[in-house]
Amino acid sequence: MTVIEQLGVALGLASMAGVNLYLTVLLAGLMVRFDWIHLADKYEALALLGHPWIIGTAAVLFAIEFFADKVPWVDSAWDSIHTFIRPVGGTLLALQALGELPPHLQVVAGLLAGGAALTTHGAKAGTRLMINHSPEPVSNIALSLAEDTAVVGGSVLVWLAPVAALVVFFVALVLLWFVIPKLWRFISRSIRFIKDRFQSPGRQLG
Repeated sequence: MTVIEQLGVALGLASMAGVNLYLTVLLAGLMVRFDWIHLADKYEALALLGHPWIIGTAAVLFAIEFFADKVPWVDSAWDSIHTFIRPVGGTLLALQALGELPPHLQVVAGLLAGGAALTTHGAKAGTRLMINHSPEPVSNIALSLAEDTAVVGGSVLVWLAPVAALVVFFVALVLLWFVIPKLWRFISRSIRFIKDRFQSPGRQLG
């Protein structure tokens, strides 16, 4: 791999981890385990993803998320729990993909990878909170399946065409940076709405 390809893999893994960390790890582990991809010597650190314990753990956690992610409001609760887990996981995956770096570059790479994972996570969480105001569960299921499909497609792109992945994920992140502020404003309004809704019965009783 060239440096550009290396960056494409790192950025892709970090970005996808923000959407679905467990599916990202599971797919990478299966690809390594069954030799669907061949890692260069300097990226052998990623070979640990093919360990049966890692694959098994990722599979179990993905199965839980697969169902939790499709239930209105449960998905938002799940996202809130993973606000710290996904960015940390994305950072670790990216650093593994980047291999050995000088300490100062490791810090820079970690911050960028964590920022990428937090961006995609924020976009997912905000979108879910928005559609949870809809009374029907179909939109949650459809969006969840679309996210899973995107992670599968992104994983294939990352490993087969890392340079293209670098461009695609970079453009996607830039676009999300314009959308995220609007989503967070919506989240703030939603939180106030929920808070007022729970407090209003108390005021009425008083």
